[in-house]
Amino acid sequence: MTITTRLYTFFNGKLVGIDPFGNRYYMEKRSAKNRRQKRWVIYKGTAEPSKVPAEWHGWLHYTLDAPPTERHITHYAWEKPHLPNLTGTKGAYVPPGHLLRGAHRDPTTADYEAWRP
Repeated sequence: MTITTRLYTFFNGKLVGIDPFGNRYYMEKRSAKNRRQKRWVIYKGTAEPSKVPAEWHGWLHYTLDAPPTERHITHYAWEKPHLPNLTGTKGAYVPPGHLLRGAHRDPTTADYEAWRP
């Protein structure tokens, strides 16, 4: 976060809530005439937009009027918890047969076999 963002947040921001990742969500204390109220997030640690959960994403992008702290959110048993993008980390998905998993996979009927006369 830059010093400008920190100062703007201190003087003009109103804390709306904090998500499970520790990201802090703000909105303007006073909005200008004929304009929507600005909304922004201050990330905990590295600025990684994929760390924003769906309920906060909807509020940040003006899809929802009320932030998740002011409304009831129903979570279903089939829903998985939100995870940030793990590409490039040790937690990234690597399918069977990938070079990082030893490049060994079970043979299939689609394997190519050269013709020999």
